[in-house]
Amino acid sequence: MPDFQTFFLFLAASLLVAITPGPGIFYIVARTLVGGRTEGLASSVGLGLGGLVHVFGGAVGISALVMASAEAFTFLKIAGALYLIWLGLKTWREARIVEPTEVQTTGVGRAFRDGIIVEALNPKTAAFFLAFIPSLSTSANVAAQFIVLGLISVALNTSADLVATHWAAKARAGLARRPSILAKMRQVSGAIMCALGATLVFAPRAG
Repeated sequence: MPDFQTFFLFLAASLLVAITPGPGIFYIVARTLVGGRTEGLASSVGLGLGGLVHVFGGAVGISALVMASAEAFTFLKIAGALYLIWLGLKTWREARIVEPTEVQTTGVGRAFRDGIIVEALNPKTAAFFLAFIPSLSTSANVAAQFIVLGLISVALNTSADLVATHWAAKARAGLARRPSILAKMRQVSGAIMCALGATLVFAPRAG
């Protein structure tokens, strides 16, 4: 492991990244407003597991290969962007709900799988891990340190997502008796997902 000072800086930077509103938190809020607390929690856990794809992929060099290849990076970000945009359009289309009992949610399983796919196809996560974590390595066993530090970073991100889920669920509960406003919020959630997908299209390749 890095020395205490370096490790402290890593924790501070990772915590700052985790709590700063970004694509992950906005995605979680959008999914929670659409499907409620359970789908928000499932999406949070799914994003965490999707982050592990980059952790272990980076440890064995897969993420590094993707970031080094313009073609692979472009394919990954376009796939992720199209998936997010598809989810956003689907959410917008299904937002025209009159009664709360008519709301059709995707289900916990689907929300969980979507979270994994969205994060696994997010090249920005790979870029963060590869740009930051390797610089903290202090021994020849870079892969092991990459995994440990990556797991800590994912845990912090997931914790922030769970907090965002809690507050988004409370906001949704307050709107449950006003179905027209809830429908508007679902449309906003769909628009947010589409915007995140569009933003991902223009994500630059590190290096």
